[in-house]
Amino acid sequence: MDALSLGAAAREAAASPALFTGDVVLSFAELDARVRAFVAGLTARGIRAGSRVAILAQNRVETVIAVHALLAIGAAMVPIHPRLTPAEVQLIVDDAAPALTLRGGDLDALAAEDPRDASPSPMAIDPASPLAIVYTSGTTGRPKGAILTRRAFLASAAASTENLGWIPGDRWLLCMPLCHVGGLSILTRCLAARRAVILEPRFDPDAVLASIVTKRATLLSVVPTMLKALLERDERNVLARLRAVLSGGAATPWSLLEECGRRGVPALTTYGLTEACSQAASQAPRSPYVPERGSGRALPGVDLRVDDAGRIHLRGPTLMSGYFRGEGRAPDTSSFTDGWLDTGDLGELDEGGTLHVHARRTDLIVTGGENVYPLEIEQCLEALPGVRRALVFGVADPRWGQIVAAVIEAGAAIDEAALAAAIATKLAPHKRPRLFGVVAALAVTGSGKLVRVGATERYGADLHALPPAR
Repeated sequence: MDALSLGAAAREAAASPALFTGDVVLSFAELDARVRAFVAGLTARGIRAGSRVAILAQNRVETVIAVHALLAIGAAMVPIHPRLTPAEVQLIVDDAAPALTLRGGDLDALAAEDPRDASPSPMAIDPASPLAIVYTSGTTGRPKGAILTRRAFLASAAASTENLGWIPGDRWLLCMPLCHVGGLSILTRCLAARRAVILEPRFDPDAVLASIVTKRATLLSVVPTMLKALLERDERNVLARLRAVLSGGAATPWSLLEECGRRGVPALTTYGLTEACSQAASQAPRSPYVPERGSGRALPGVDLRVDDAGRIHLRGPTLMSGYFRGEGRAPDTSSFTDGWLDTGDLGELDEGGTLHVHARRTDLIVTGGENVYPLEIEQCLEALPGVRRALVFGVADPRWGQIVAAVIEAGAAIDEAALAAAIATKLAPHKRPRLFGVVAALAVTGSGKLVRVGATERYGADLHALPPAR
């Protein structure tokens, strides 16, 4: 059985719901019919196994159909965020050199093909072939395309299954962007398990909470900023109906987890990255739910170690083949040593094997010879009244090398002297922000992560010296 074959899923669970989006509900058989028509349209345009196809991947039914069609053909998808500028899109297209680029109108036309008389979807595709080339966010420079095989997605789905399990009637609510590996992984996990996806067109807290109720979602994946927004809007404690809320993509503040504990919301923190096909470590479900620190243990099949310098390394079948370097060229595997991927992240493993992530290596601030982790300071600030979100970064300084700067998004007027006093009771002197600013909204990526690149330039005009603690 091909776990990633929608045709096989349609034979095994024809009438079972496969996709909910808006007022549309498609069974596996109905989705397969539409996908087979899409496949016919793609093959008529010369797409074959091994072709690369770029998709401007908005969260809508046509994108889901396109993803399944490329899975059926054995072509590699290159998902592109719909919010990228034309120049950013062109940068990816030039690098990936796809045989076809599908935008909104193209998706609509192919999805409107008559499903009658469409040939069965192709089968028996090489599991080592690329399923997707997913471009990283480019936090250290030019974006690079991580090559993720079908085998990697299947291994990731199997690891998630062993950690979370499946129950009859499970439905995974997808409000993450489909252009990110986190969104794609939800599609492949649910396909392999023959379970339904509830697709939201975008993250809207009220719409997500309503879908949990009306569409009976049981699983949800979010980043911490999404979780915080949901908790703020969840007056009926709808989130407590879910059997798991996976929070990843960035560190989840302890204050959020404590609130989840008080409200019975089963939040499970995770650690992952594009190059590892989403999750590499995750907390496991527990009953009764009690919040725990850290990002959980390495998922089954994933080897995880932290070297003497605190760098996190991964090994296992979920990892990328390397970064794409062009047609006919071997992938760039310079990030690997003896099969271990150097993630560039810093952390530690406790005695129980739980991973505690401190920072992206590029985020580390070195001030006066002391290492400062922005995450620790951000979580301290976000626990203070009136602070919605915080971004901490280093600013070059001729005396100290770098000094700590903090910009916050505030929900109310901030008494800076009182804030400085609160910080002084929680952080050592070298960790305390020397520069401070308040903005209406911090810049975030399409997946809700804080934009750290260029923080000094973006927020420099908002910074001033933090007054002495009183």
